[in-house]
Amino acid sequence: MDDLKRTTADPNAAMGPSVDPDWWRGAVIYHIYPRSYQDTNGDGVGDLKGITQRLDHVASLGVDAIWISPFFTSPMKDFGYDVANYTDVDPIFGTLADFDALVEKAHRLCLKVIIDQVISHSSDQHPWFEESRQSRDNPKADWYVWADPKEDGTPPNNWLSVFSGPAWRWSSRRRQYYFHNFLIEQPDLNFHNPDVRAALLGEMRFWLERGVDGFRLDTANFYFHDAQLRDNPPLPGSMRSEIYTPRSDAYNFQHHIYDRNRPDNLGFLKEMRAMLDAYGAVAVGEIGERTTGIELMGEYTSGGDKLHMCYAFEFLSGAIPKPETIRGVIERFDATGPDGWACWAFSNHDVVRHGSRWTEGYDRPDDVLKLAAGILMTLRGSVCIYQGEELGLTEADIPREKMVDPSGIALWPDVKTRDGCRTPMVWTKDNRNGGFSEAEPWLPVPTEHLQRAVSELEDAPDSLLNFYRRLIAFRRRTPALVKGSLRFLDAGRDVLAMERDYEGERWLCAFNLSEEPTVFDLPDGLNAQDSESGLFGGRAEGGRIALQGHDGFIGRLR
Repeated sequence: MDDLKRTTADPNAAMGPSVDPDWWRGAVIYHIYPRSYQDTNGDGVGDLKGITQRLDHVASLGVDAIWISPFFTSPMKDFGYDVANYTDVDPIFGTLADFDALVEKAHRLCLKVIIDQVISHSSDQHPWFEESRQSRDNPKADWYVWADPKEDGTPPNNWLSVFSGPAWRWSSRRRQYYFHNFLIEQPDLNFHNPDVRAALLGEMRFWLERGVDGFRLDTANFYFHDAQLRDNPPLPGSMRSEIYTPRSDAYNFQHHIYDRNRPDNLGFLKEMRAMLDAYGAVAVGEIGERTTGIELMGEYTSGGDKLHMCYAFEFLSGAIPKPETIRGVIERFDATGPDGWACWAFSNHDVVRHGSRWTEGYDRPDDVLKLAAGILMTLRGSVCIYQGEELGLTEADIPREKMVDPSGIALWPDVKTRDGCRTPMVWTKDNRNGGFSEAEPWLPVPTEHLQRAVSELEDAPDSLLNFYRRLIAFRRRTPALVKGSLRFLDAGRDVLAMERDYEGERWLCAFNLSEEPTVFDLPDGLNAQDSESGLFGGRAEGGRIALQGHDGFIGRLR
């Protein structure tokens, strides 16, 4: 293993290209799924050298940071989210030296580096679990969640796995069950054990000393379980939703109050925050919760002593939302965590791309996607955009025989596989694999994606790619959009209208989420002037705003 790249004699040494401790507030983060970004060694799988090679594209967008999904040593049962060694790079992605080169180039391009941390569970091939499963009295016997069976030999309670079936797996050696929230090859670590918490923070410190600027925390609300192993109750009817908790998945029948979302979590998040603050690093937590995720976001980011920011799944499913839906989510978050901070996203590596969800049935999909980008970049909070979002990539239709996603295979055909959002990035049109690899890729490149390759959009002034560049640049030079307050304005059924204010600089951001033109009046005493940005076609006429279908307006208020 290589020597560590950095030391921490100076806490600011790991902060990367900027010393602003609040750089994360309002940051735009570009999410990279390494298996699918760029292959440089011809094995059909993306790697760290490929990310480094393509960082100039990322920097050209004007984003502040990259988030890289797991690249650690793993048997790849869940494509890296089953970690067998937290402090090394899996050979399919490269080496620690490749990672160091990636960090060095990213920082040279003024990009912060955020990496995934999957600490709620490990791989069953991790040495910790290999030792834990040997007996009930070895030094790591209590590092995972073990429990005796009921008298009839059945699991200790009714907890279910996110990936289908019971969340308990029998071990004949220990004559006990172990708990797994996800795959059977992903046993849950026992966070009630202080040695486990200390070890995991030590593994994170390894990467901080290598120069990373922060972590994206996978399933941050899954760390603790109920020590009494009580049964989950049924999900109340008032909390059911065919979008967020479809009854096609048995997991959604339960109210998951004992296998996740435990109050014990807050203490550990404070431990983690203290460590991160010593390095000037940040954390963005994934809240894997479809019913009270917004409330947990507020709880986990309030007080300035836990996570810096969080995201949940409210905007990561469903068709183009109604203005009242977007407003409702933001207002719920503000009510729960008025001093907290959100990180908003419309797509990621776990959900159907909004390039399909938002545009289905519309003749001008790029208008809808520009509208989506405008909304995302003007909400209060930080922003994550997923690789290919800037190209308008749609969800790929993966035939059954090509599927590799374990959850998609287990729940097929009732639940959409995650493979469709994980297909390779497309760089050039004149290559059957989109310039991603010379070999057959691990997932097929959809033919329709080739029309949206970077090479095809790069030099087209009105392309979605160049729109993203102009929009992000405009956001960067407009402090009210980065760190300002937000107030919603009533603008009718189809229009989302917001006032953003920072140190007396006030902006109106308005978006028509319908296909039909509309006009709305500003409240008495407010007037707007047309924006110099040229991003959208909306026009201000004093106190009146005119919007075409699927169009927006961003202009100063006076």
